[in-house]
Amino acid sequence: MQVLTRPWGAMHYRIDGPADGPVVVFANSLGTDLRLWDQLIAEMPEVRAIRFDKRGHGLSDEGGDFGVEDLAEDAVALIEHLGVGPVVFVGLSIGGMIAQTLAARRPDLVRAAVLSNTAVRMGTKESWAERIAAVQSTGIGAIADIIMQRWFAPVFRARPELAAWRNMVLRTSAIGYVGACRALASADLTAATSNLSLPVAVIAGDQDGSSPAELVKATADLIRGAAFHVIADAGHLPCVEQPAAFAAILRDFLRENSK
Repeated sequence: MQVLTRPWGAMHYRIDGPADGPVVVFANSLGTDLRLWDQLIAEMPEVRAIRFDKRGHGLSDEGGDFGVEDLAEDAVALIEHLGVGPVVFVGLSIGGMIAQTLAARRPDLVRAAVLSNTAVRMGTKESWAERIAAVQSTGIGAIADIIMQRWFAPVFRARPELAAWRNMVLRTSAIGYVGACRALASADLTAATSNLSLPVAVIAGDQDGSSPAELVKATADLIRGAAFHVIADAGHLPCVEQPAAFAAILRDFLRENSK
């Protein structure tokens, strides 16, 4: 078990794959930990995969108040600690906002980026305030079933694995979850993302109830030269529902941009 000590506490991370493989850093979505990428990494044993639990998720400490910029600084610290930059950075949902922020602020550390099921703005201040109020009053369990409906396509929701993903959400620190919701509520990356000039691939799921494909495409359209992909029969977490399709996109992207 690997931990990087940050000013706010312990940040858990993990490294898989060959030392000479292309280095890819993965950032998770709201309510998930680094296991989000298990199936995808199994599809890509050639990759040197680095993933981490953001503040208040998985095995990392809660980390107090924070914004997307602070989460990006945590990614900076990890990349510099490991001495692996520039990397290909893959982020999903809030992880995709971390990727956008990191690429804008530290282009020296990011060779190329994959933005999955994300946008320059996600939700509204009002919708995040409602979710925060629900979690603070009755716990994450009050919204767990709604989250599952937004995350996964109907076919996946009928599978027994759904229970494990629901449990992952339920076991997320309420403090960390609310903190990430607040970070999302205040984030508008339009200006910075519009100026990105590195290679970018953008991925959407055709049945995503959290970040619909048209929202994701609108962000892709802001980035000069960005490639846009829609994965069929996938919701908000296509790396879980369709890992082979996600891996095919990422492998082609790495072939062009990992060196």
